[in-house]
Amino acid sequence: MNNINSEQSDSEDNEILPEYDFTGGLRGKHYQAYRHGHSVTVHQEDGTEIVQHFTLEDGAIMLDPDVREYFPDAETVNQALRTLISLFPKTQQSITPQ
Repeated sequence: MNNINSEQSDSEDNEILPEYDFTGGLRGKHYQAYRHGHSVTVHQEDGTEIVQHFTLEDGAIMLDPDVREYFPDAETVNQALRTLISLFPKTQQSITPQ
């Protein structure tokens, strides 16, 4: 195995070819639809199709794109929420309307 070719291959894989133009792309364009679940149709070489349905796992939460900028992973989100929760009073006082 030649390490030089391996390293060269990795750097080539990281470059986007000129025919792929993502200048008009919009991040988070489909996230609302994704929240409701989606289907993927896989077309097999023999002409058959496999349809797979995906939904969010119970308890999964989708972050809006502007919030996602600040929270790269689940652990960061959980840490921030635990910090916020620690600021809550230990007992909730009921507020009665006057």
